[in-house]
Amino acid sequence: MTIDPAALPDLILEPMVRHALLEDLGSYGDITTRAVMPRDARYAARLNAREDGIVSGMQIARIAFHLVDPELRITQHIPDGTPCRAGDLLMEIDGSAASILAAERVALNFAGRMSGIATLTAAFVEQAAGTTTRITCTRKTTPGLRIVEKQAVLHGGGFNHRFGLSDAILIKDNHIAAAGGVHAVLTAAKAAASHMVRVEIEVDRLDQLEQVLETGGADIVLLDNMDTPTLKRAVGLCHGKVLTEASGNMKLDRIAEVASTGVDYISTGALTHSARTLDLGLDF
Repeated sequence: MTIDPAALPDLILEPMVRHALLEDLGSYGDITTRAVMPRDARYAARLNAREDGIVSGMQIARIAFHLVDPELRITQHIPDGTPCRAGDLLMEIDGSAASILAAERVALNFAGRMSGIATLTAAFVEQAAGTTTRITCTRKTTPGLRIVEKQAVLHGGGFNHRFGLSDAILIKDNHIAAAGGVHAVLTAAKAAASHMVRVEIEVDRLDQLEQVLETGGADIVLLDNMDTPTLKRAVGLCHGKVLTEASGNMKLDRIAEVASTGVDYISTGALTHSARTLDLGLDF
């Protein structure tokens, strides 16, 4: 098995998975399995892909099974970040049938959700192929699941935007409106930022962009909700001065067109808030 460069230590992920297991098992555990399954029943289960996609969430699925029963034997056949076809065997789990059933839904919920995000991300990345534009996610993630949803974006070939409000200074339109304009916010940001913190500012008009470039202090300019001709002009104005990021209404069928403008980054919340869960199944 190849080593996944985007893998997170199990220690970081375990509390999230443990919480999901407690939510599912409730106060009395799996009463159906306890009622009908012999205590000593053992089976080998197969976690299969039921449609084509990009695999993600296998690490989390393994944690779910091992939290329920450390003695389960798990063999992963397709690593996270790898394409799969319908019918492919992703993972085998061998051991107590009751333990496998207790962890099944949590494992599938995580793996299906993450694989869906990775698959959608790969589709966006494909549209930008042949350009230098990078596809990035945003903070529009499911509460409590940001770290694994952003990991799934990496598995799909995308890149991560900031993880939270403390990562970088990103001046949005509401900051500009409430704090006195472009010059005022950039001057304040330059005074407050350490040498380790990048400053990005959002603009939606070329005259705003010109103010940003004249004032200085920004490392990145977020070009928000611009049509493609305006984006191309904006990228030209910024060339060699600041990095550029296009955002707003970045749907899949527009990515190739936007990437052709030479923009450095395209950010879209759709990667995480609109991904369809990939169909995975577990069968004895």
